[in-house]
Amino acid sequence: MSDAENKNRREEKEQEEEYLGVGGLILEMVRVLILACVIIIPVRVFLFQPFFVEGASMKPNFENGEYLVINEFGYKQTDVGVGDLSFFRVKPFQELERQEVAVFRYPRNVEQYYIKRVIGLPGEAVEIKRGKVIVYNALHPDGYILDESSYLGPEVLTKDMPRMEIATDQYLFMGDNRLFSYDSREFGPVGKDKVIGTVLLRAWPTERFSLY
Repeated sequence: MSDAENKNRREEKEQEEEYLGVGGLILEMVRVLILACVIIIPVRVFLFQPFFVEGASMKPNFENGEYLVINEFGYKQTDVGVGDLSFFRVKPFQELERQEVAVFRYPRNVEQYYIKRVIGLPGEAVEIKRGKVIVYNALHPDGYILDESSYLGPEVLTKDMPRMEIATDQYLFMGDNRLFSYDSREFGPVGKDKVIGTVLLRAWPTERFSLY
């Protein structure tokens, strides 16, 4: 075989290897994209959601501008589909616990998200008298004073509120900054279908990093 023929064969082999390399790269990119869709989209839709605190209603426990990660698993009602077409609905199967901090859609404008603390559970009633939160339920038909010392300082004032009934599919929320929080005391209990999830961690600022 002549030198010219050897040179041509080497060039053809190099071109073939280059073609296969580019094709392999494209195939790998497609595989990574598919894998990302399979993993990231379900995580984002069903499990976790980033959330920025806006306002002072939860001070001093949560400050304006803090970056939180919300655990949605089991709490959020999710419609799965494309555009306005819904294939199926994933309903909540977990209950919020009293005094947890949760994120929910504002009942009067579902495009807005609020962060508040769970005070009243489904089927209960809540009253505020002489600055104390009183909870009425099956175990305490005459009511008991809720101990809020773990998240409210002694200087925090809570205005009195007439007894408010909570339906079996609702929660009652209040902000920790009681004199400056717009919450269930104003707009009433919130339906379970509006709940997004509970605070999992505070990621920013780093010096206030916390797990919940």
